[in-house]
Amino acid sequence: MRGSALNRVRMRVRINDMRYLVRARIKPGYDTALLKAVDDGTLGYGSVAEGEYIRNMLEARRCQDGTARWVEVCYCPTPLEEERPYWEEYFDLVRVQDAHDRRRCRDDNGSEPWACSECDCTERLERKLAAVGEPFVESIRGAETGHETRRERSIGPIVD
Repeated sequence: MRGSALNRVRMRVRINDMRYLVRARIKPGYDTALLKAVDDGTLGYGSVAEGEYIRNMLEARRCQDGTARWVEVCYCPTPLEEERPYWEEYFDLVRVQDAHDRRRCRDDNGSEPWACSECDCTERLERKLAAVGEPFVESIRGAETGHETRRERSIGPIVD
């Protein structure tokens, strides 16, 4: 009984937790700084979501329109409220949208509070995204070193 009462209280005061599909364009001249922050592990340093930033970049894809795209878990009352200043240091955020159907969200329907951290609700989207474009960090690393990426060799440069 105590556990269910605690869950009801958590549901009343809980913040919006969600998975978002983020589309962002790296700011001109920030490639080197972003790579350094990823490589030395300082991307997102000081944020409660610290390690999530590195994971996001390692899973991000560079799409044909030049944007980076990734799925991000966020527990803020406003989408990316905590993360936005860290991302905006390197990126212009183009679009942030719900990444899944909230009607099936276990956290939202109360069946599993804080489910987003271990949820597989966006697995299909993440698989689809992984097949689009090329790994984002690899693409900017290739640009930094002057080497073409595999995608550029096969279909030409990625342009906006």
